[in-house]
Amino acid sequence: MDFGVVLQADPPSAAVVSLMRRAERNGFRYGWTFDSTVLWQEPFVLYSRILEHTERLIVGPMVTNPSTRAPEVTASTFATLNEMYGNRTVCGIGRGDSAMRVAGRPPNTLARLGEAIGVIRDLAEGRAADVGGHRIRIPWIKDGKLPVWMAAYGPKALTMTGQLADGFILQLADPFLTEWMIKAVRKAAVDAGRDPDEITICVAAPAYVGDDIEHARDQCRWFGGMVGNHVADLVARYGEHSGMVPDELTDYIKARQGYDYSHHGRADNPDTTFVPDAIVDRFCLLGPVAAHLDKLQRLRALGVDQFALYAMHDAKESTLDAYGAEILPAFAD
Repeated sequence: MDFGVVLQADPPSAAVVSLMRRAERNGFRYGWTFDSTVLWQEPFVLYSRILEHTERLIVGPMVTNPSTRAPEVTASTFATLNEMYGNRTVCGIGRGDSAMRVAGRPPNTLARLGEAIGVIRDLAEGRAADVGGHRIRIPWIKDGKLPVWMAAYGPKALTMTGQLADGFILQLADPFLTEWMIKAVRKAAVDAGRDPDEITICVAAPAYVGDDIEHARDQCRWFGGMVGNHVADLVARYGEHSGMVPDELTDYIKARQGYDYSHHGRADNPDTTFVPDAIVDRFCLLGPVAAHLDKLQRLRALGVDQFALYAMHDAKESTLDAYGAEILPAFAD
């Protein structure tokens, strides 16, 4: 199993680079950031700096979207980083939650997202693609490589992931829901004539190593609020208890009142009081090292290839160090 770290692109940028370097020293292979151009600093500028100051780390957004960045711009940006640093990027992409809504627009349609996946990958790897009715190719790209991983929760998005994407990003670490969603992605891949084992499965969630469970929950409760934004979209689309999405995913947002994106991804987010302790425990990895090992072993048994650790709390350094010393060695193949 691979491991990644997910950070917000908060200033000072030097601190983000320093944490990414710390992650690499601890054996992490992937360095991810949010991509929301109003809320945080420009991630692709940071990626260049991170790649310059690391040796093996693979970087990318969790996640970008096809509207705040046009697909041809996204492809060219990734290809430039790859030419400079040797194919050490991955494109995580989704419909766009905070990036689009903060800019006053709704998230992208799945149709637009599905089209963008192929365009970005083809252009970034030097092939021609149709963009706005025009056939284009980026002529300077040689030997480019860009896997495109799609973030998804709902049934249509999971199907599209299995049909089109190189990887699946699931932003929660509940084994029951993980199993349900992986099965949906793999079935869609088989139905599309693809090898399901070629789709990389990435589970992303906060991890907090420590014995004070109450404090860890308070530091990670924001995540249930973030996931709740996507769940609210699913409930609006499919209704409650529709059978299209497990009730275990949708029931907890009944007390949700609203959401202020100025607190998005923050441990002190006041809009996440509706998230019960049980959901925090299910969605995140909390507690002593043994608890993390147990849950990660369960996720690996379900087919998870990477665990990406959200480090948005007051124990970033100590959690990265604990993973490097006591957790990553247990999963080294």
